[in-house]
Amino acid sequence: MTLNSILIVLCCVLSLIVGVLLYKLYQFSLIIIDMEDSIEACLDLLDKKYKSMYEILQKPVFFDSVEVRQVLSDIRECQNSILIIANTITKNIGYQGGETEEEDGKNRIEEKEE
Repeated sequence: MTLNSILIVLCCVLSLIVGVLLYKLYQFSLIIIDMEDSIEACLDLLDKKYKSMYEILQKPVFFDSVEVRQVLSDIRECQNSILIIANTITKNIGYQGGETEEEDGKNRIEEKEE
């Protein structure tokens, strides 16, 4: 083998490696963009619930009032939205357990409601 043929083979191998690395970089960038969109959507959901609780907290309330029950309901919904955030953020990550995280979270919510 001459020096030229060795250099050509090395350039082909390096080009192949660069191509694979560019493909992986593209995949990772798509994952990051999806993650960012998911986080933004979840933060919007939490912001809505925060505003709702803030408006209710500005009113004078009594213990057995509808507002107190509504705040408790909003707190439960915030808890559920935190679960949604966790599931959304981790949707691309495989779960090795017997049941999925979403089923596990739903079971936990049902247990707390009972």
